[in-house]
Amino acid sequence: MDNTSLFKVSDLEVANAKLILKEVYQLLEERGYNAINQIVGYLISGDPGYISSYKGARDKIVSIERADLLAYILKDYLQ
Repeated sequence: MDNTSLFKVSDLEVANAKLILKEVYQLLEERGYNAINQIVGYLISGDPGYISSYKGARDKIVSIERADLLAYILKDYLQ
């Protein structure tokens, strides 16, 4: 553990966004929603009403800018 680990901020942001997205997905599924449809509805419209407030899911997803979230998803998908 003598070596210094270097992390790019964007890598950490992507990892955080991925964690939040997975958690929101699981919470929506837990509530009986079609999580993919709800998340896509939010991403397209910008209306946070697509995301349930159950266990703070809405607050979590809106903590990331939609454009950033889309960029992170695309970056993760293409890599």
